[in-house]
Amino acid sequence: MHRSIATVSLSGTLRQKLEAVAAAGFDGIELFEADFINFKGTAAELGRIAGDLGLSIDLYQPLRDFEGMPEPQFRRSLERAERKFDLMQAMGAPTMLCCSNTSALAIDDPSLAAAQLHELAERAARRNLRVGFEALAWGRHTSLYGQAWEIVKQANHAHLGLILDSFHTLSLKDDPAGIAAIPGDKIFFLQMADAPLLSMDVLQWARHHRSFPGQGDFDVVGFFEQVLRAGYTGPLSLEIFNDIFRETPNRRTAVDAMRSLLYLESEARQRLAKPAVPQPVALFDPPPVPALSGLSFIEFAADEASAATLATLAGQLGFRRIGRHRSKAVTLYRQGEINLIVNAQPDSFARQRFEAHGTSVCALGVRCDDPLAAVGRATAMRSQRHDSPVGPNELRVPAIVAPGGNLIHFVPEALGANGLYEADFLLEDEGAGNNDAGLQCIDHVALGLALDQLDTWVLFTRAVLGLEPGESLELADPFGLIRSRGVANADRSLRLVLNVSLSQRTRTARTLSVTGGGAVHHVALSCADIFETAAKLRANGTRFVPISDNYYDDLATRIDIDPALLSRMRQAGVLFDRSPAGDYLHIYTESFEGGLFFEVAQRLGNYDAYGALNAPARMASQAQD
Repeated sequence: MHRSIATVSLSGTLRQKLEAVAAAGFDGIELFEADFINFKGTAAELGRIAGDLGLSIDLYQPLRDFEGMPEPQFRRSLERAERKFDLMQAMGAPTMLCCSNTSALAIDDPSLAAAQLHELAERAARRNLRVGFEALAWGRHTSLYGQAWEIVKQANHAHLGLILDSFHTLSLKDDPAGIAAIPGDKIFFLQMADAPLLSMDVLQWARHHRSFPGQGDFDVVGFFEQVLRAGYTGPLSLEIFNDIFRETPNRRTAVDAMRSLLYLESEARQRLAKPAVPQPVALFDPPPVPALSGLSFIEFAADEASAATLATLAGQLGFRRIGRHRSKAVTLYRQGEINLIVNAQPDSFARQRFEAHGTSVCALGVRCDDPLAAVGRATAMRSQRHDSPVGPNELRVPAIVAPGGNLIHFVPEALGANGLYEADFLLEDEGAGNNDAGLQCIDHVALGLALDQLDTWVLFTRAVLGLEPGESLELADPFGLIRSRGVANADRSLRLVLNVSLSQRTRTARTLSVTGGGAVHHVALSCADIFETAAKLRANGTRFVPISDNYYDDLATRIDIDPALLSRMRQAGVLFDRSPAGDYLHIYTESFEGGLFFEVAQRLGNYDAYGALNAPARMASQAQD
């Protein structure tokens, strides 16, 4: 498809926006009028700049408050439109967006609206231009695409068509199924936008909280599917009004934007394939979503001194050193199915991350059925491949760069549990260490993100890794709010938690300032008996975050819990959460260098969350400590 984006979706000057859009691989732009008004140049100069960058100017927008107006205002609007047509011809823009009227002067008369739009289209035709009519969700008399289509049909002009916008339809919970019955050649332009589900005025929602497809909660794939079923072959565009995007570096936003369209196309392609629907336009067809089956390892960036500190910490947590890398200053620790790698190799990626952010997680290893296909999908979805140096007889494990700069390695499932480590490490006798604490596997990994990275990560995990986001929660830190959202694969073998601070004073924000963007701030490890494991960890020297007695007093008033269990939890410092599907018991270690800490967790039944409601107790205790 011809892929486009509205200039309002990006930060920067108009020229900077065009350069970012071109670098991300777009074919064209929608020119938002305010961007042109503030541009120091003529329409013809803008057309040349766009052309030199390989971009077409697909749409000029918007013409406001036009249809259904009293005669004096209508005549003035026609003159205004003529001046816009002059600009469009000079810059080479073929289509104008006319959005439905919001003026208090607008007359509720579809026949009058159709007649006035007919005259506008007639004037556009004299210049070989087109006009697209769009129903704004807050339009005074026309807010639904069906109403706009009836007006377009009544106007009956070849140079007048419909413009569809997913936000305007889905925010009003209007059914997009009727779009499939509209002739495709009468849909002149398609604008896509996702959004989180919010209870607020639709105008404020639209102007501040739209997001790229795959970042929000709308069924944008279903909407796009109906447009394709109509036979639409025109541009696929993004029109995103978002306060965070307006201040985020535009190159990064443009890459997210392109990834969102590729994801949208690939998802719609799958839906149309069952049953097969012939398509007159080619949709993006990337390698399939990888089959992921959990985390194989967590790698820490270190130097010689911090590697020794991590070795002590690993021992306190019950891990045993079981191997040294064949050619690098890299050490492997294991307990149960958990592998921790400490990388202190000079002149390595890990050392670069250490020098930039100190002791921190620099890479995750994810078990995968087809690593090469996984990297192929990632690069097709605009992620960067990473190739690490490999010594003799060592395995090359494909990797990509995640948002924020850390690595994700795809470890071949065919290697089995230990095949990678047997190839790359000189293994010692693993045995059962005396300090083994009963930790079994990695339950989940929590990342601290900058405010402008949350949407990026939601889209990345969805489009590249095939994870699905859960509910978005807001949690109280003593110094601000934390927004938290879990993402996981279908069988829950791979879980990530994405946390972003809405304040610069929270612990999450302060940790982020040290560890950098997209940084792991805590790792949750599962066990079969949390009380036994916590006791062993304490005996090993692990220190846990103390929890107030008031927490347990309150817990007894909120949840029907066995008094004996409550007493054990109080004594051990274990926290508790309950859902209809099961229970969750967990405890947090104290932080070490950089603010990183561990969580020990036990899931009972089919509990499927992360104990997020207990995070305020942990954050308050950390603040007091």
